[in-house]
Amino acid sequence: MPQISQIDATFASQLFWLIITFGLIFTVIGLGMVPKISGTVEARDMRIQQDLEAAERARGEADATEEAYRLRTEQNRAEALKVTAAAKAASALEAERKLKAADAELAERVANAEARVRSATDAALADIDNVAAEAAREMVAKLSGAQVSREQAAQAVKAAMAHG
Repeated sequence: MPQISQIDATFASQLFWLIITFGLIFTVIGLGMVPKISGTVEARDMRIQQDLEAAERARGEADATEEAYRLRTEQNRAEALKVTAAAKAASALEAERKLKAADAELAERVANAEARVRSATDAALADIDNVAAEAAREMVAKLSGAQVSREQAAQAVKAAMAHG
């Protein structure tokens, strides 16, 4: 069989080309492409590590900024409460001052009105004796026809008021 006798020559030739092909593939891929790919992977890994570190720093800065904002907000809130309390106190003092002024004005008006009423009452009471004496004099004149002097009528009214 001639196919069997050619195995040595064919096998040697195929083995030779197999070694050359694998050598060529090893040289091109193993020595040319693999170092580039590993460099790219290492660069990517290094970039990822740097990005993670930058993200961690940014998170730390954001936390610090948030804490500063929170503190500033609390300080502003406390200041606003102080201003509000001061405004309320000032408003209360102003209202109290106005109320005292209004009370003083009202008390003065009441005192003036009471004085006028007292004066009018005193004038009316002083004049009531004269009116009563005149009325008594006229009644005596109409009832009895006698004429009574003003002094006598005034004394009779004072005596009647004293009993009465």
